[in-house]
Amino acid sequence: MKLPMALSGPSMLSSSSAYRLNPLLFHSHHHRRCIRAPLWQINRYKAKSYTAFALENGVFTSPEMAKSFDFTSEERIYSWWESQGYFKPNSDKGGDPFVISMPPPNVTGSLHMGHAMFVTLEDILVRYHRMKGRPTLWVPGTDHAGIATQLVVERMLATEGKKRVDMTRDEFTNQVWEWKDKYGGTITNQIKRLGASCDWSREHFTLDEQLSRAVIEAFLRLHEKGLIYQGSYMVNWSPNLQTAVSDLEVEYSEEPGSLYYIKYRVAGGSRDDFLTVATTRPETLFGDVAIAVNPQDERYSKYIGMAAIVPMTYGRHVPIISDKYVDKDFGTGVLKISPGHDHNDYLLARKLGLPILNVMNKDGTLNEVAGLYCGMDRFEVRKKLWSDLEETGLAVKKEPHTSRVPRSQRGGEIIEPLVSKQWFVSMELLAEKALQAVIKGEITIIPERFEKIYNHWLSNIKDWCISRQLWWGHRIPVWYIIGKDCEEDYIVARNASEALEKARMKYGNNVEIYQDPDVLDTWFSSALWPFSTLGWPDTSTEDFMQFYPTTLLETGHDILFFWVARMVMMGIEFTGTVPFRYIYLHGLIRDSQGRKMSKTLGNVIDPIDTIKEFGTDALRFTLALGTAGQDLNLSTERLTSNKAFTNKLWNAGKFVLQNLPSQTDVSAWDAILAMKFEQEESLLGLPFPECWVVSKLHLLVDTVTASYDKFFFGDVGREIYDFFWADFADWYIESSKARLYQTGDNSGASLSQAVLLYVFENILKLLHPFMPFVTEELWQALPDRKEALMVSCWPRTSLPQQSNSIKKFENLQALTRAIRNARAEYSVEPAKRISASIVAIPEVTDYISKEKEVLALLSRLDLDNVHFSESPPGYANQSVHLVAGEGLEAYLPLADMVDISAEVQRLSKRLSKMQTEYDGLVSRLTSPKFVEKAPEDIVRSVREKAEEAKEKIVLTKNRLAFLKSTVLVSE
Repeated sequence: MKLPMALSGPSMLSSSSAYRLNPLLFHSHHHRRCIRAPLWQINRYKAKSYTAFALENGVFTSPEMAKSFDFTSEERIYSWWESQGYFKPNSDKGGDPFVISMPPPNVTGSLHMGHAMFVTLEDILVRYHRMKGRPTLWVPGTDHAGIATQLVVERMLATEGKKRVDMTRDEFTNQVWEWKDKYGGTITNQIKRLGASCDWSREHFTLDEQLSRAVIEAFLRLHEKGLIYQGSYMVNWSPNLQTAVSDLEVEYSEEPGSLYYIKYRVAGGSRDDFLTVATTRPETLFGDVAIAVNPQDERYSKYIGMAAIVPMTYGRHVPIISDKYVDKDFGTGVLKISPGHDHNDYLLARKLGLPILNVMNKDGTLNEVAGLYCGMDRFEVRKKLWSDLEETGLAVKKEPHTSRVPRSQRGGEIIEPLVSKQWFVSMELLAEKALQAVIKGEITIIPERFEKIYNHWLSNIKDWCISRQLWWGHRIPVWYIIGKDCEEDYIVARNASEALEKARMKYGNNVEIYQDPDVLDTWFSSALWPFSTLGWPDTSTEDFMQFYPTTLLETGHDILFFWVARMVMMGIEFTGTVPFRYIYLHGLIRDSQGRKMSKTLGNVIDPIDTIKEFGTDALRFTLALGTAGQDLNLSTERLTSNKAFTNKLWNAGKFVLQNLPSQTDVSAWDAILAMKFEQEESLLGLPFPECWVVSKLHLLVDTVTASYDKFFFGDVGREIYDFFWADFADWYIESSKARLYQTGDNSGASLSQAVLLYVFENILKLLHPFMPFVTEELWQALPDRKEALMVSCWPRTSLPQQSNSIKKFENLQALTRAIRNARAEYSVEPAKRISASIVAIPEVTDYISKEKEVLALLSRLDLDNVHFSESPPGYANQSVHLVAGEGLEAYLPLADMVDISAEVQRLSKRLSKMQTEYDGLVSRLTSPKFVEKAPEDIVRSVREKAEEAKEKIVLTKNRLAFLKSTVLVSE
């Protein structure tokens, strides 16, 4: 395969061309491998390297020239990626396409941590599969957000003294489009700051012409099948916004209020015959159609079948009925049934055949059914009504009560359950197919526990109210006939001219029509998003299915039902297959105390501010370390730690670069290029420290690749972090200095240079999906990069690993740790070199002794005084004896480490002080006065301190005895 030339960009699919590739089989493992020149092929005849070329163009900074990674270069790097066309699917690499449609954020929005989470996770997958060689497409876009956008523009107009109702519909929508053109790109630019490698040439907006056609086509097809109908049913009504809103747009909060106890007299009874109803919304009593009690409640059994008089209604009677739905132990055990204003009452009324009485206008005022209260605001009526009830003796009592109050997510006002004429989608048949898709394994939900929730919701699904009383959105494609019954005579069409033609065919040429004023629920268009962004329904079925993706979707679990399930239903209905094979659900981002972020608490963390302080890579890495479905607590400490990880990576890159030969040193590079670490025989020929780190790298590639494929993002991050920091930086880089800084033969230095380069390059590849900016900057600083890291080939898996060398180096590590611990225990100065006698079985001595320089360097030993033997040295009694493992010990001469006489004096003084403190603690514990009167936790704390002090005394005595015996032996 021909690699793209530097800065030219790979051959890409045109954004306008049909994406006619094989269907995406997400689970397929048959990906075509990249074929490329040797990893470190150096073009000796180039006048200047690719890195130098990039530097001259102001895109990258060499780590050798900068103390740390400069976050301000992130935008330059991103612009360079985009300018080279790297975000577009590369058809040259072949293989099955990997396609994701971005969950479109609201056009009104600005980036929050929830956005940052899903963008990070999706970009990780996109970058991973791009490097695996798959033509990768990430389709971006934004949602028109009907209610939110209309509300924003109305508020803007209000500052200018204008109102929507004083404008024509066209005038208002023109205002919204102007607002969108001016401000609607904010969140898109912020998503780019996160490093999202989307194909921006394919960016969509849910009101784009193509997507609008998809919405109209979906409505028509569902209506033709009888799945869309018009009717009056209970909805969530927003009085201020004057529209129905979805369940997702209603937020419930626990708020203080009152519980009102009201007398309902029994018709025909005495003054003592009444039932007391407890309600939080007394203003709805005008809509009462029955009083219900439990059939087993003996207190009220004598009234069942009689009638009650609704207070303040001039004697209106309602039946007293019984139903097991009533909880006799809750409140007074008497329930008023107001089916026009309560979801549960509505369902009960439909079950029992009770009438539905609406007492509220759509602006939140009461209508003529409320009599004298007609025209008053609902909350004003509540106060006035209670006052009137008190005057008439029908008010029993009012007491404080905390209620679960439904509020509009957009406007913040209290939502009213209201029966209203709306358009609905019948969900039962659609839901059954979506259920079967999961049952049959066509869709996998991650984590698995959410399958039960998904199944429960679809099994108990309600019909979907899809109409909204707004001016901004997809206008419902229904036209009514002037002079005809709008509920019986209407036309469904793709546009006005088609509607008029249909109307004339049915009613004659003189017919006049007008379009339904409502728009479709925003979620209706969003449910079509995964496939409408790829051309449905404009492309023929045959062509469309050739590139229809089995996309992977990631989203927060809070919209699993409202959006994800609907996308599944729509995808199956209109394309005959599921729109994605996997549903990955991440949790919420919470603050460091585990609280949900909110402006009220003042604990919102802004992603852009975070990026400025810690860098995009640190933020992405932090967000990606969560567990699927689990909430993540975001703290400054985590961000600081991962910023340090970025710096550690940068410093490691500086070390590697500073220790590579000059590019003009042809012989040195020939030696490096001759080493092939991907071959078994080459690995076997390596010294065990190099064999260890290369084997651990190969093991890491296998483990990390498997974790990527399983969506175990947290595991990926931790596995790479641990290998880089603990194995590569802390151990191998330090070990390599023994060869890099040796004098004489350069073969050892060349070996370490080659291993450093090989391991570091692969670390950058594995880490790139998580931390794209710093890894790309470091990659471009490596010798003669001919391509961007983001389009380089993923490391090969199943490469050789030598477990024997891993075991050997682990023994060296154990020995080093033991020596380091002893030095620390005896406070040996860091720069001081000490002697050591290594006692081991011949097999261990053989390989440890060959790496004597490495051991001396890592343990700060005097190289000329490191000796190997099979038995303890003669000065063993005057040494610190260390056991590093089975068959591996060390003796460190005590005189090399400390001034024994001075240490004996120091420890004797310390022991005396410790004994005094211990005696004081024991004295308190043996005092009955203290033990009996002091708080239990204080006594427990003193007892724990005493036990700890006793242990320290024992250890100090033993060490002192050892030192004294050493002095005696030396004398």
